[in-house]
Amino acid sequence: MSWVKEALEQLTKGNEVSVRPVGGSMRGRIESGQLVTLKPALYDDVEAEDVIFIRWKGNYLLHPLLEKKDQELLIGNNIGKINGWIPADALIAKAITVAP
Repeated sequence: MSWVKEALEQLTKGNEVSVRPVGGSMRGRIESGQLVTLKPALYDDVEAEDVIFIRWKGNYLLHPLLEKKDQELLIGNNIGKINGWIPADALIAKAITVAP
């Protein structure tokens, strides 16, 4: 997951970063290898349906935000799976552009 390492290096410095995530869980919204620009984000910066970059069970995911309440975020993928609720401090960034 070299794109994750690159993203973390830049986002932890407060920078935006463009990466090419690989995988199929976001197909239909972000295709494997498509260019995505991420911007550091906090709980108040995100809304339902935003694509967010988070820490999840020792790994990292780029998934849609389904719902938010009480400083928690409900995430899932774009093919119907619900991952579950995460604390707001697991949020790293949100996608601000996806190249066509």
